[in-house]
Amino acid sequence: MIQKLSRKFVDGLPKAELHVHIEGTLEAEMEFAIAKRNQIDIGAKTPADIDRNYGVGLPEFLKAYYKGMQVLRTKQDFYDLTAAFLRKEADSNVKHLELFFDPQAHTSRGIPFATVIEGIHEAIVDAASLDIDVQLIMCFLREYSQESAMQTLKEAEPYHKKGWILGVGLDSDEHHNPPLKFMLVFAKARDQGYYLTMHCDLHQVDTVDHIKQALEIITVDRLDHGLNIVENADLMTFLIDQKIGITACPMAYFYTRKVMEQKAINKLFNNGALISFNSDDPAYKGSNYINDVYYKFAQKSDWNEKELIRIAQNSFKTSWISQQEKESYLAQIDEYISNKR
Repeated sequence: MIQKLSRKFVDGLPKAELHVHIEGTLEAEMEFAIAKRNQIDIGAKTPADIDRNYGVGLPEFLKAYYKGMQVLRTKQDFYDLTAAFLRKEADSNVKHLELFFDPQAHTSRGIPFATVIEGIHEAIVDAASLDIDVQLIMCFLREYSQESAMQTLKEAEPYHKKGWILGVGLDSDEHHNPPLKFMLVFAKARDQGYYLTMHCDLHQVDTVDHIKQALEIITVDRLDHGLNIVENADLMTFLIDQKIGITACPMAYFYTRKVMEQKAINKLFNNGALISFNSDDPAYKGSNYINDVYYKFAQKSDWNEKELIRIAQNSFKTSWISQQEKESYLAQIDEYISNKR
């Protein structure tokens, strides 16, 4: 019989993470250290002076997010950022990671695309001993033009051919930037062999219509956030029937909207949706990394081990790896449960 939930169980549970932005893992201590190394004045005498507070809502969070990453300038910066996060993930027993990065947020301020991806990739290679498989998802910023996204896709082509980038996504401010704005870019990415995903943030203008565009027109392989789909029963049934994964980030919702969106998450979960839990931007969300997300949501929703096991299973089932790899990771969960009995 499955025991009552403990934090120790959560920490040891094998899991995948499918929705986390590398720029959103920049802790204040590292931001301060990199700023000092790059001789950038961020107006802070100690890491404690760095203001990570922001108001309620996505636009307010994005201001803090883009401000923090301004210190990232060199390949070493991106290497250090990624290496530190991968150690945290390994300590959390994350076995597979599909990691977002936002190249336009850096190329737009004069940082070469190569500097960004080479720093990240070298950290991934050097983390081989951590027993974590890492793939990259390149996100386009919605505020930028379709032409900018096309240029970024072109810059990524040699790295995609090397196998460094698995998929493409779409993030940042959704207002006036629907999925259809980037239809041609995503069609080209699909032709080039990328997997596709898109953010459909919660409670945005026309959010359900944006989810519909992402699922039925762009035909994404996975949906990020997208919890407002529960407002359209037909669309939710489509998501479930097509076995399209949906990535939820409960602690991110709490720190931007003061709720974990338990009602929508539970509705999707109870109806059989392949929903997973993820940390999103943990350094900006009260330092809530993946095990914090699992445990705190379970406490809030009175979940036990049974529910979290299914969440972990969903994280592997909806990852972009081979069926053989999925079965191997799912077997690790089974072994973990068996050893706990």
